[in-house]
Amino acid sequence: MKKDLNEIAKYENAISKKYGKEAIRHPKADWDDEKEKDYQQQIRDLYQKEVKQRERNEKVEVDGVLISKKLINKDNNRICQTCHSYSFDLRDDVYMTKFNCCFGCYIQWVEGREDRWKTGWRPTKKE
Repeated sequence: MKKDLNEIAKYENAISKKYGKEAIRHPKADWDDEKEKDYQQQIRDLYQKEVKQRERNEKVEVDGVLISKKLINKDNNRICQTCHSYSFDLRDDVYMTKFNCCFGCYIQWVEGREDRWKTGWRPTKKE
């Protein structure tokens, strides 16, 4: 199919009358090295935002349940390694830090047997 240049010019004139001369200009007409650098930086910034968003929305399986990764706080572990209960109690902070267990497990399993606990002994599931 042969393009009729007169017909193309007619369309360009109609478009420029309705939308202005900028509508029919070639996109690269005003492009220079500075705009290219700015564009490349915008692409990098957009990519970084997408990576952060993907990390925030990432799901992790915990005990057979998918949980958003942003809800898991690795800095402050509040789950007792012995009874697997979640603790809001402030007095558990000391025992969580020192023995990786809550106050109740400390009383039941660790108190008076700290040396054995530090060597790695833990109660079995039956106990």
